[in-house]
Amino acid sequence: MANEHRLSRIDLHLVKILHTLLLTHSVSQSALRLGMHQPAVSTALARLRELTGDAILVRAGRAMVPTDTARALLAPASDMLSAAERLFAGHAGSRFEAASTERVFRVAASDYLDPQFLPLLVADIKRAAPLAGIEILPLTADADYRQRLAAGEIDLVVGNWLAPPADLHIGRLFQDEIVCLVANRHPMVRRGWTMDKYLACEHVAPTPTHPGARGVIDDLLAQSGLRRRISVRCPHFALTPAMVADSLLVLTTGRLFCTRFTATLPVRIVPCPVPMPALKYYQLWHDRTQQSDACKWLREQVRRVAARLK
Repeated sequence: MANEHRLSRIDLHLVKILHTLLLTHSVSQSALRLGMHQPAVSTALARLRELTGDAILVRAGRAMVPTDTARALLAPASDMLSAAERLFAGHAGSRFEAASTERVFRVAASDYLDPQFLPLLVADIKRAAPLAGIEILPLTADADYRQRLAAGEIDLVVGNWLAPPADLHIGRLFQDEIVCLVANRHPMVRRGWTMDKYLACEHVAPTPTHPGARGVIDDLLAQSGLRRRISVRCPHFALTPAMVADSLLVLTTGRLFCTRFTATLPVRIVPCPVPMPALKYYQLWHDRTQQSDACKWLREQVRRVAARLK
């Protein structure tokens, strides 16, 4: 009887508020994301604390963080919301309509994609779905994108991998030739270089996108028993061409990325002296969004933009 009484006090909207609080760690941010007034979210948090017997969010310095109990609730809450979406997906009144959706799409992407990719994607989404929200999130070393996909924190991940995770759905997007970007005044421009000279140069590379990762270029080199000298690591990959322009650093990445900077910086593209296969870019998603009409639409927008890159 006690369980029945507790269930009678729970509605799906309360679960959605819980899910949002666990993603944002903030009452005010949750209110913005949900389109609610902050006092209403605070009242809902009080109800959640009563129902669970747990504080849900506790203060840590100036920030709020979820309790261990609350962290354990994230996946079940995500599953409930996903199941509810599937339950009513066939109802005419709940079918996804891009022109009227107010959904927030969350895409995590590496910034060493073609610099035009994300601006084109945002423009296309806003053109077709003017009321939709978009959050572009970075792939960082302190956040596991697999867990974030499973928890519903993000809808989609776009990037390049030598071997994409087998536990996720995979959509192939495009391939890109691996080249080097150097300053016009780099000695190799006049003298050329060998594999040994390339490896001995000072290199700039992105900060790994997840714990334990070395990066695709270094993984490829390691397969041949080679190792380059990385003297600069930067989490903001779009800044690396400017670093190359004013130094003797070497940037090794895809031709599409490098091409966007040759007209505005004193840099040039040169062949990489180490034979490497093309970079392969994918979009990855979790099984929880496999049947979501909204996420199917999002994946199609990503595929179309990727097909336009040249």
